[in-house]
Amino acid sequence: SKCGLLDRARKVFDKMGEKDLVTWNSLIDGYARSGDVEIAKKLFDEIPERDSYSWTALLHGFSKSGKIEAARDVFDKMPTRNLVSWNAMINGYMRSGDFESACKLFKSMPERNLITWNSVIVGCESNGRFDEALSMFLRMLKEEDDFKPNNATFTSLISAVAASAILRTAKWIHGFMVKNGIGSDGVIGTLLIEMYSKCGSIESAMSVFGSVRRKKVGHWNSVIVGLGMHGMADEASELFKEMVESGVKPNAVTFVGLLNACSHVGYVKEARFYFDLMVKEYGVERKIEHFGCLVDALCRTGHLQEAKTVVEKMPMRPNKVIWMSLLRGAKNYVDVEIGEYAAHRLIDLAPECHVPLSNLYAAAGKWEKVSEVRETMKKKGIKKEAGWSLIERKGVIHRFIVGDRSHRETEEIYAKLKEMREKLKEAGHVADTRQVLLRIEEEKDKEAELELHSERLAIAYGLISSKNKNSP
Repeated sequence: SKCGLLDRARKVFDKMGEKDLVTWNSLIDGYARSGDVEIAKKLFDEIPERDSYSWTALLHGFSKSGKIEAARDVFDKMPTRNLVSWNAMINGYMRSGDFESACKLFKSMPERNLITWNSVIVGCESNGRFDEALSMFLRMLKEEDDFKPNNATFTSLISAVAASAILRTAKWIHGFMVKNGIGSDGVIGTLLIEMYSKCGSIESAMSVFGSVRRKKVGHWNSVIVGLGMHGMADEASELFKEMVESGVKPNAVTFVGLLNACSHVGYVKEARFYFDLMVKEYGVERKIEHFGCLVDALCRTGHLQEAKTVVEKMPMRPNKVIWMSLLRGAKNYVDVEIGEYAAHRLIDLAPECHVPLSNLYAAAGKWEKVSEVRETMKKKGIKKEAGWSLIERKGVIHRFIVGDRSHRETEEIYAKLKEMREKLKEAGHVADTRQVLLRIEEEKDKEAELELHSERLAIAYGLISSKNKNSP
């Protein structure tokens, strides 16, 4: 039954005269693992006698299938519970997103093993609780002297650190792994490269890549994607050449990385080249992500009509991301016709996306249209979410929204903004007031509005906190 030959196994089972407990358990386990939990439950009800394996197999089946209430019912009725059953129940809660119940069960466990801790760390990461994933890891090190973290532990931990984008933590985790003999080959190496790229240190990502002895396509892809993320399209192209020369065949992810790199720096000619190369030279089928990257590259460089043609000829239905790229490009180049074309199709997919259309009209100075869109939003109960930016200082994440004055160092932040504005003017910088999407007549008032953007507030705080040792 574990080989997936359930039909054949069932026929043999039905023909058997006397069936022992091992036979019953094997079939129950087979159905439970394959997702046929109702059949597994029926067999479980028919079994003459049960042991802990019978209960655990059914529990695991319900848990894996997302039937968390049925799993809990089995768990509560078990005569005796073992570590496997506790772990299966925690996994089920985490998989279903019931983080609180999983933690409550974890606290009440009479004993734990490495699988238990890994399950909780994985659950924290998959539920977006990245800081708690690290906290659980540190707690495990403190409470369990006999447990040595394994690849499963670090796989989720690295992903959590990458999502939090705190470089200091990333370096600590990597250092811990090196000290404990965890190498950079295989999936771990790929994840480390991605982690450093997302934490802003492409140099560290390249260092990990250099340390990988047997470089596979995943390692090459991670670096190419990371370089693209950092606007280093030329370096990504050079690495692609090295990859091909080393005998590693590129795949769909490789070309997403290359196209994204070209898009970020406006290399539209190169984007067209890779878009053609992937099919003609390597026979890689184009996915929606490849079309999305090409459309984005075309829109960033003003080739809106070509981008529109690409969208119309796509073999699959364009998604929200692609329509947003086309609409964003139309706003930046004030092409109302193409912008409306994209916006109406975007709204069909995501009715809440009226704000980009309002921004397009604002950029074109069509204030009556802006009022119409905002009135429609009001009638539909659609509210514009405030933009925000994050900056990390000494392990603490600081969040700023537009015009934020809630930070305890607000006065210093706004003083730094004024200083930044004056130095930019001295250097000859002219503010792009077209980005102001409010009806403001005076140019100086538009410039003042730009200063309130969350990105500028975060940068100003970063500058003052880097000089002030007392800042968190």
